Amino acid sequence: MRPTSLSDVLGQAEVLNPSGPIASFMGNPKPSQALPSLLLYGPPGTGKTTIARLLARSSSRRLIEISAINATVKDLREAMELSRSDSASGKGPAVVFVDEIHRFSKVQQESLLLAVEDGEIVLVGATTENPLYALTSAMISRTSLLRLALLSEEVLEQLLERALTDERGLNSKLTATSEALALIARRAGGDARKALTVLEAAGLAAEQSSSIEIQVSDIEAAMPLALARYDATGDQHYDIISAFIKSIRGSDPDAALHWLARMIAGGEDPRFIARRLVILASEDIGLADPSALALANATMNVVAQIGMPEGRIPLSSCVIYLALAPKSNSAYLAINAALADVEAGFTPAVPAHLRSSGLAGDGKDYEYPHDLEGNFSSQSYLPETEGPKTYYVPKANGYESTLLERLRRLIELRGKK
Repeated sequence: MRPTSLSDVLGQAEVLNPSGPIASFMGNPKPSQALPSLLLYGPPGTGKTTIARLLARSSSRRLIEISAINATVKDLREAMELSRSDSASGKGPAVVFVDEIHRFSKVQQESLLLAVEDGEIVLVGATTENPLYALTSAMISRTSLLRLALLSEEVLEQLLERALTDERGLNSKLTATSEALALIARRAGGDARKALTVLEAAGLAAEQSSSIEIQVSDIEAAMPLALARYDATGDQHYDIISAFIKSIRGSDPDAALHWLARMIAGGEDPRFIARRLVILASEDIGLADPSALALANATMNVVAQIGMPEGRIPLSSCVIYLALAPKSNSAYLAINAALADVEAGFTPAVPAHLRSSGLAGDGKDYEYPHDLEGNFSSQSYLPETEGPKTYYVPKANGYESTLLERLRRLIELRGKK
């Protein structure tokens, strides 16, 4: 069922529409037409290999397919020699398709650079990892980056309906209920290859039971669980933890629990999740609810002790609490502002009344607050060589509103504005 023409490709309209970045190249079959080297970035089963093959076919170029999993520098050199031979005979440089290009070492990537830059090959690299992290800057600068979208359930259903009737597919030998197709599309996780594999397996199951219609029960047998699209060391790792943190920061416990479940189902290290909750409790909740940090820290310790699957329960409790807690990043902003001043050169000498060196005069005029009325002294604790410094600006949210009122009273006592 792999598409043989541009019009057959589903779900990538932004990349492949007539005004898109490569449609004009696919519509020109002349070998003399210059083709760009590309990096196709997207999840599995979204069309990266298909697009590479269509690009070669539409331009009448040789297609050399290489898997970065087992390719060597020798393989790359041979591909470049074939491409140079094609160019010399007027066929145009070959399209060298490197699947899983992020698995190439720096040396392997660099061995391609000159050939790409001189136009001796048309490199099309496919990767499921973010190229900005997985590939060298030199490789990225010599190629055009195209991001392929995850296929929607609607697109997958359209693909499945096509496979039921197409002669390359089930050729109308079987039908399927709309509920069965919807279930495949929902569980395939945006992966066309997975959806077609499940349809084929369900079709075989239906035939064995002498049925001509694929039912939901056939899908349940072929795919009892949804495809959990998650890579604990790849792009999904960073995207989902980002969505997780932002959902808690945005006070949406249901969204936060969804992303937590995605990470748990995907095999993410629960200790990593717990550490991020400790950071969030400090950065995004802070003094609006001081107990949030204590709870996050306790959760981190408990998860480390009991492991999974039981660790999901304290993680869930902590996530719900943090999502519903009042939010304040004032402590985060305060230390950043103080560090910025120090890094900019504000490092005055410690005032004499605050020193403890024991030398004559040091500490002489220090006022011990506990000996004073209200346990408070209006003495200065920071040299005002550049005027008074204000780093901490409390927010009137949660417990921090209490600190705000207390700070206002202290400022009045010190006679500051």
